[in-house]
Amino acid sequence: MTPLEMRNERYAPLVVKNLCSRGFDACYVRTRAEALEQSLAWIPQGALVGWGGSLSVAQIGLLDAVRSTHPVLDRDAAASEEARQECMRQALLCDVFLTGSNAISEDGRLINMDGNGNRVAALTFGPRRVIVVAGMNKVVPNVEAGIERIRTVAGPVNMMRFIKSDSKTACSVTGICRNCNAPDCICNSLVITRRCRPAGRIKVLLVGEELGI
Repeated sequence: MTPLEMRNERYAPLVVKNLCSRGFDACYVRTRAEALEQSLAWIPQGALVGWGGSLSVAQIGLLDAVRSTHPVLDRDAAASEEARQECMRQALLCDVFLTGSNAISEDGRLINMDGNGNRVAALTFGPRRVIVVAGMNKVVPNVEAGIERIRTVAGPVNMMRFIKSDSKTACSVTGICRNCNAPDCICNSLVITRRCRPAGRIKVLLVGEELGI
């Protein structure tokens, strides 16, 4: 076991305990393979599954798996931007919504910044069940550190993933957030989920491998 794996093994139980104290259903697994197995165990047979933009969910193989085992609202298969937007709206009423998290505080809060708002909307209300997949690299000491992580890491790097040649966001030009007000800004809605209500609706899967951005 590597020093990082040892650290995660010892640190994760505290984060899981704090998440559970806030009404989340949380657990820790070491590997992506275990994460895939646990995620699928949380999805009832026949459940309609939708998702937000999450690299972490894709990295554990969950998107490919549910496409072959469950009815899905696959926004990535939409034939047009209008169809994609409609699929995102329908996903707010699905049985199970899959997503990652920009950051998770040590005391058990989820910190997320969204461009379209569909991902944070689903966390707040709508889908009967939400599964959050997050590597231990997303765990931060507190909410303030989570917001700083979004500004310095998640936001700029995600913008580079979606960047267009005519983008005017500060991070696409300088590589760092400057709290811009550009039309194509992806940092539009900040949501801090401090408790899960009803209890157990949001299930958080911490993974002992680096996932997402």
